[in-house]
Amino acid sequence: MTDRRPNQPIPLSHHVSDSLDEYFRALNGCQPPSDLYRMVLEQVEKPLLSSVLEYSAGNQSRAAEVLGINRGTLRKKLKQYALDR
Repeated sequence: MTDRRPNQPIPLSHHVSDSLDEYFRALNGCQPPSDLYRMVLEQVEKPLLSSVLEYSAGNQSRAAEVLGINRGTLRKKLKQYALDR
């Protein structure tokens, strides 16, 4: 584990790595993982968009800015995940 100061949040990458390790353990060698890249992106992207929208109080321009994407791309993704209001 990396050295961290007290009250410093655990990096998101640590949580992702733990989740993937757990996923592979759950497969228990019975089934090979398939299309993992797409699955991870879908599992992460929807809650990311939802959380950033909530943080931005529903302001899509601000949410797009926080995400570092343009508003059109955000709107397309919101529609894809049925998060458009």
